[in-house]
Amino acid sequence: MPLSPASDTTTPALLPTLFVPHGAPTFALKPGAAGAAIARLADKLPRPRAVIVVSAHWQTPLPTVGSATRLETIHDFWGFPDELYALRYPASGCPEAAREIAATLSAAGVPVALDNERGLDHGAWVPLRLLYPEADVPVIPLSLPLSGGPQAAWELGRALAPLSKRGFLIVGSGSVTHNLRDYQMAWRNGGQTPAYVRQFADWVDSQLQAGDTAALLAYRQQAPGGAQAHPSDEHLLPLFVAWGAAQAATATPAATRLHAGIDDFVIAMDLWAFGTSPEQQSPDAAFLPN
Repeated sequence: MPLSPASDTTTPALLPTLFVPHGAPTFALKPGAAGAAIARLADKLPRPRAVIVVSAHWQTPLPTVGSATRLETIHDFWGFPDELYALRYPASGCPEAAREIAATLSAAGVPVALDNERGLDHGAWVPLRLLYPEADVPVIPLSLPLSGGPQAAWELGRALAPLSKRGFLIVGSGSVTHNLRDYQMAWRNGGQTPAYVRQFADWVDSQLQAGDTAALLAYRQQAPGGAQAHPSDEHLLPLFVAWGAAQAATATPAATRLHAGIDDFVIAMDLWAFGTSPEQQSPDAAFLPN
């Protein structure tokens, strides 16, 4: 799929960045309220030249840009219903866009690699099926750095920021809370959501609204239930990428929480848009970037 020119009149001067939930793999079969919120958002966004998707399920020693022309739908999970493995998201990649992304990262001093075989893991294709169901926008997967934690993810986002001004939609895909052991415990105990799930999600909301990046980066020490919400960092790292890109693109980005809900007892399905000056709206309100 060819990349549309940066001068295309349908491309705004600055696109928002997004943090989307991908939930459990079964989110693809039962998207519910969070899926509806993602689909509504797609209707309000200007059409991008391409999507850069950063999934919690792809980490590499160096940030790596997927440069394949055709993107395999990767079913990187086990033990789920057969119908889930039959799903495909036939998105096209774009080597030209991948090289532009790699060059932008390199110019910012970020060591980068290219991968001409990588497809889309479920952290990427599940929400993209909701955002662009026709698979008619080129997609470029970008890996998270394997080390460096929130700081490295935030810095990666800042390095990507110039691409928001060239018609690329930067999408981080993860989960505001992600503790599979607590899911198993909740399932055995009748489905009660632990208190920290809502507390942590609301704490993240408060820090984003205040623009307190230092607190967010130190979430494991400062947030209520931070370490329990994320026994490992990877599912929150894409939020730091999206937030860092928005901060580098504009001095005071607004954070709009478009959906707040909980799936599977312990997975906070918050959906975020970070932009220049959107109206501050309640969850599930339409987001109209300037």
